[in-house]
Amino acid sequence: MTDFREKQKERFCKIRTHQLNAYQREAVLDESPACVVNANVGSGKTTVLIEKILYLHFEKKVPLENMVVLTFTNKAAGEIIQRLLEREPSVTEEETARFGTFHSVALFLLKNCLPLEREGWTGDFSVMDPDEETELALGLAAQRGLKIKYKNRLKKRLEQERTSWQQGKTSRYGDDLFQLFPLLEQEKKRQNKMTFSDLIQVSTALLRREDNCPEWIIVDEVQDSDVLQLDFLEALGTDREGERRSRLFAVGDPNQVIYSWRGTTENMFFLLKHRFQAKELSLPVNYRSNASILEAANRFLQFGGKIEGARRTQERIAVRNHYDPFQEAEYLADRIEKLHADGLDYREIAVFYRLQRQAEVLEKVFQRAGIPCSLSLKRTLGDVPVLDYLVKILKFSVNPADSQTGIQVLADRRYGRKISLKKAAAIVEGREKEVSPLLDRMTGFAGAVEELPGQVCPQWLFDYFDLREQLHPTSADCERDAEEVMRLLEHIFRFCQGRDGTFMENLRRFLDSSMLYGLEFLKGDEKEGDGVRLMTLHASKGLEFDTVFLIGMNQGLIPLRCQNFEQEEEERRLFFVGITRARNHLELSYYTNPGEPGVLEGYSPYLRMIPEHLLDWRELRSQEEKRASLQELRREVAAGMRRRQQEQKPCKEEHCPEKSYGEETDPEVRKIRRARHRKYGEGVIVGGDEMMIEVEFVSYGRKQFLRALGEVEEID
Repeated sequence: MTDFREKQKERFCKIRTHQLNAYQREAVLDESPACVVNANVGSGKTTVLIEKILYLHFEKKVPLENMVVLTFTNKAAGEIIQRLLEREPSVTEEETARFGTFHSVALFLLKNCLPLEREGWTGDFSVMDPDEETELALGLAAQRGLKIKYKNRLKKRLEQERTSWQQGKTSRYGDDLFQLFPLLEQEKKRQNKMTFSDLIQVSTALLRREDNCPEWIIVDEVQDSDVLQLDFLEALGTDREGERRSRLFAVGDPNQVIYSWRGTTENMFFLLKHRFQAKELSLPVNYRSNASILEAANRFLQFGGKIEGARRTQERIAVRNHYDPFQEAEYLADRIEKLHADGLDYREIAVFYRLQRQAEVLEKVFQRAGIPCSLSLKRTLGDVPVLDYLVKILKFSVNPADSQTGIQVLADRRYGRKISLKKAAAIVEGREKEVSPLLDRMTGFAGAVEELPGQVCPQWLFDYFDLREQLHPTSADCERDAEEVMRLLEHIFRFCQGRDGTFMENLRRFLDSSMLYGLEFLKGDEKEGDGVRLMTLHASKGLEFDTVFLIGMNQGLIPLRCQNFEQEEEERRLFFVGITRARNHLELSYYTNPGEPGVLEGYSPYLRMIPEHLLDWRELRSQEEKRASLQELRREVAAGMRRRQQEQKPCKEEHCPEKSYGEETDPEVRKIRRARHRKYGEGVIVGGDEMMIEVEFVSYGRKQFLRALGEVEEID
C-alpha cells in the first residue's frame, strides 16, 4: 500500500511539472547550490515556489523538516502549508515548523534548536513589540538621568542606530543614546524578552557557532530582505567553519521593492545574487493582467526587460476626473453597484489609495449606500484596549520576570484598580507589601494550570483572573468587553488544543505570535467576507482583483512629493505594483479640487507616461467640453447683462438704495433661503444679485451660478 501511494505521489508530481511553462519548469528542476529567480509580476511566482517544495519532497525525497521556507507574511506561509496539506494530508505541524516568516523561524530556532542561554536568555522568553521596547528605553533613560534627543522618534532611532552602536561608533546626535543601548540589552535579558530585531540578530550569532544547516533554504519575496536578514540567511546555510552546506533557492522581483522605510534597498535582489554567487533564472510571462495593463506597466519597469503577456485581450485603461473625493466616492458607489448587478462579486473589486486617511470618505459613503467593504488596515493589540489588557495579563502570567508588563497591568487606566504607575512598580518589585489579588493570580498561574490541567477552558481562565471584576461590572462597556474577552479566550483555547505540547507551552506560542502579527493573527480563523477591498498601495502587494480603482492620481499624492531620486524611484515602483494588481479592468482617477495640503490640481505626470492609445479619456473629454462650453456661455450672458446694466440709469435717490438680491435685513429669514442643484444637492443661499446667485453646499462649499442659466432652483 505504501509503495502504491509513493508511486501515485511521483506520478502526480510529474503531471504537475509538465503543466508548467518552460521558464517555471527550469526553476523548479534546478538544483544549483544557489539560484535566484527574477519573477515578473503575475508570472506564477507562488506556484513555482510551492512546486519546488513538492518536487524536492516527493521526487528528491528531501524531508520537509530538512527545509527552511522563509516568507514575508504569515498569510503567505499559511498558503504554502495549506497547499502541501491538500497534496499530502498526512503532513504534520512538526514537519513544517520551519515554514514561516523570518521572525517566526528565528523564534522557533531559538526556542527549540539553539543554545540560547549562551546569550543570556532562557528558552521561555517572550516577544516584545517595538512600542514596548521604546517605553522600556524611556523608563531606563529617566532612571539613569540620560539625555535623549528626539524622544518622539526614539522607536525609529533604536532600530536605525543599534547597528552603529554595535560597530563601536558614536551617536550622530551627540546625546546619551549609545549609553542607553547596553542598559536596554541588560534589562531585556533580566526580564527575559526579545524584540523583533533581537530574534534575527541573536539567532544569527548563535547559528554562526553551530552546525545546524538545513538541506534547502527557500525564500519568497527575497527583494524585501534587509541586511540583517541576509546575514541570517548566510549564517543559516553555513557551518561553524564558514563552509556553505545548504542549497539556496530564492524568488523575487526587484521592480516591487517598496519598503525602503523598513530597511530594504532597491538593489537587495542583486546583493543576494552576488553574495551567494547565485545562478539567475527568470519568469518573464505574466498570466494575470490584460495586454493594455501590461503595456502601461512596462513603462514603469526599472529592472529587467519587457514583461511578456500570455493574454491577448486588450481593454483600455479608464481615466476619470472628479471634482473632489466626496463626489468621487459617490461615483464609485454607483459604479460598483452596477458592476455587482452585472454579476461581479464585491470581493473581486478593490479601491487603492496612497494615504490611509483617504479611506474615511469612501467607507462612509459605501456604508450609506449599503455596499459591503473591508478596510485593510494592520491593527495592533493596542487598538483594542480590552484585548491588550488581557494579553498583558497572560504575558506576565507565563513570564513573571517581565516586570514591565506586570506594572502596566496593575496601572492600567481603564481596567483593574487603576493605581498609579509608581505604586504599581513598588508592588510588582516587592518594595511595597500591599495585597494585590490579581498579581497573586498572575504569579501563581503556572502552578494552578499544572494542578488542574483537565479543568483549563475559556470559562475557567475568565473566572481564575476574576475578569468580570477587572472589567468593572458597573461600566457601560462591561458586557461588550466581556464578550470580546471570551472570544479571545475561546480562540486561545482552540489554538492550544490543536497542537502538541502542554497548555503553557502552547499559550507562550500563541502570545509570541500575537506580538509578531497583531490582530491579523488573532483573526486568523475567520474568512474574508464578500466585500469591496479598500487599501493603500503598500497593502495591495501580493493580491489581485478583477477590477481595480486607483484614486487620487494627482501630483502630491501619486506620486508623493519626494526629497531625493531614490524616493521618486520607489514611488514609481509603488504605482507599478498598484496597476498590476488588476486582471481585467483598471480605472485611474484624479481631482479638480483635491482638498489635501500640498496636492496639486490636474492629473499626475504618471498618466502622461502611459501611451495615449491605452487610455480611455472619452467620458472625461466630453465632460471637459461641456464645462468649457458652459463657461463660455456664462461669460457671454454675464457680458450681456453688464451691458444692459450700463444702459440703465442707476437709482441714486437716498430713499431708494440699491439692494443686492438675497440681502435680507432679518438674519433668521436669510438662514432659511435654500436652493437645489442637480449635482450638489440642497444648499443655503448666502448672497447674490440680479445676475448671480451664491449658494453654500454642505460637501462642496460655496458656488456661484448665473440666474439666466437656471442651474439652481430656489426652494420655498
